[in-house]
Amino acid sequence: MTGPPEDRASWPELLEYAPCGLLVTEPDGTIRLVNATFCTWTGYRAAELVHEHRIQDLFTVGGRLFHHTHWLPLMQMQGSAAEVKFDVLHREGQRVPMLFNAIARQRGTRIYHELAVVVVHDRQKYEQELLRARKSAESALAEQQKAQQALARSRDELAQADRRKDEFLATLGHELRNPLSSMHNVLAILRRQSPGTPEMDRLHGMLGRQVHYLSRLVSDLLDVSRIAQGKLQMRRQPTELASVVRDAVELVQSPIDSAAQRLDISLPPKPVVVDADPVRLTQMLLNLLHNATKYTPHGGQITLGVTCDDDYAVIRVRDSGVGIAREDLGSVFEMFSQVSGSAGHSQGGLGIGLALVRGLVDLHDGIIEAGSEGPGKGSEFVVRLPVLRTKPEDEAVPPVSAAQSPGGRCRVVVIDDNQDAAESLAMLLELEGHEVRVAGSGLAGLELARNSDAEVVLLDIGLPDIDGYEVARRIRQQPWGRKLLLIAVSGWGQERDRQAAADAGFDRHLTKPVDIGELTALLRAAG
Repeated sequence: MTGPPEDRASWPELLEYAPCGLLVTEPDGTIRLVNATFCTWTGYRAAELVHEHRIQDLFTVGGRLFHHTHWLPLMQMQGSAAEVKFDVLHREGQRVPMLFNAIARQRGTRIYHELAVVVVHDRQKYEQELLRARKSAESALAEQQKAQQALARSRDELAQADRRKDEFLATLGHELRNPLSSMHNVLAILRRQSPGTPEMDRLHGMLGRQVHYLSRLVSDLLDVSRIAQGKLQMRRQPTELASVVRDAVELVQSPIDSAAQRLDISLPPKPVVVDADPVRLTQMLLNLLHNATKYTPHGGQITLGVTCDDDYAVIRVRDSGVGIAREDLGSVFEMFSQVSGSAGHSQGGLGIGLALVRGLVDLHDGIIEAGSEGPGKGSEFVVRLPVLRTKPEDEAVPPVSAAQSPGGRCRVVVIDDNQDAAESLAMLLELEGHEVRVAGSGLAGLELARNSDAEVVLLDIGLPDIDGYEVARRIRQQPWGRKLLLIAVSGWGQERDRQAAADAGFDRHLTKPVDIGELTALLRAAG
């Protein structure tokens, strides 16, 4: 050790009171030298430790075992050990955590272990804090993972509930079509058989309007469900808005007249053409007009205007009705939404009409907005659709209609497992002069069609034994069935249902409740 001669006398004292414990031991652990710092930390005097104790005697039981199994082999193999922690027992019995560094050094013919020791109270506390922080972080991470798993489960449950809701609505709409079909048929029979008195005409009109309303409600339910599932097919083509307005107004005129409301219509001088499904576009506008007349008081005013704004056709439907509160404007297009004050309105509905309108507008790449100055101040709905810069092609001449093509009576077989729907349709067709026979299952209907020399088969799809598609295929396989007029009559009316019917051999697909005029025209053409 080097240094000025005058300082050398203090070096032993410096080592004696160094900030770390210093020891020299035999390889077996016997203490040969120890400084005052280590003695202070352990409560012993140097004379009590030197030649009297081995270093491992000051360790806990676990420390002694570790010293024997790890420390000594480590010192023998590599001649050193670094930062090994032992709990050293104070003379009074308490534990003092210490960190040991050691090196084996040869002095002459003998080997000694030189040890430097520091107390690690602060380090232990720091490690404990780190351990607590780690446990806390692990706990927080575990809670976060549990929360994410719970959120994922909730998301899956909500998605499943939403799917079940859509499936329920679709099934409900389908199931409602059968009773509606029976009611529709019976009403048509009553109109033909009852005397045409003003009172009976008024009652028939009431019943007809209600059946029509229920049919429209069922169609809306099915369409909303299809839109939510991405299953609504569109048949877009160049469509002039004026024709759509005329069709929608004709369908809504009756409730407007009943409420003594005034409808003002404004159309641009030049045709406005959009790329749209004309049926769906009429449905959209019809729902907006129905909504307006429903929430407008007796004698109120409704305006319908069509304009062009740059690249968009703009349709505005405004009413003088109950209005919409500002806080409800953002939710009026949500499924089953009821704006404040409208749920108890005498004309309130299920809250699906505007949801359907928004879905149809979206499918046409359009935009819809709702506006109102507040309750009691009326509402305005504005639809913007991209303009198509071409003229619509001339509409194709529709197929045979009742007024165009006279015909004779037909031999008809009705196959439907719903007895009321089948019998009411048979009665209605018999009033038209047709010869009708009824079967309630696929196999029975197949046999009846074979033995009755039928010309027309009206066939339901959902049957208890074999479905209508299979019945159609079997009929078409027979020589007698190849020239039959085969008409599907079903509660399912999507494009894929029509395609499935065509693939099975059907000539036409009609959706319940069947339009009697359309069916009559088909039968007259067949006769």
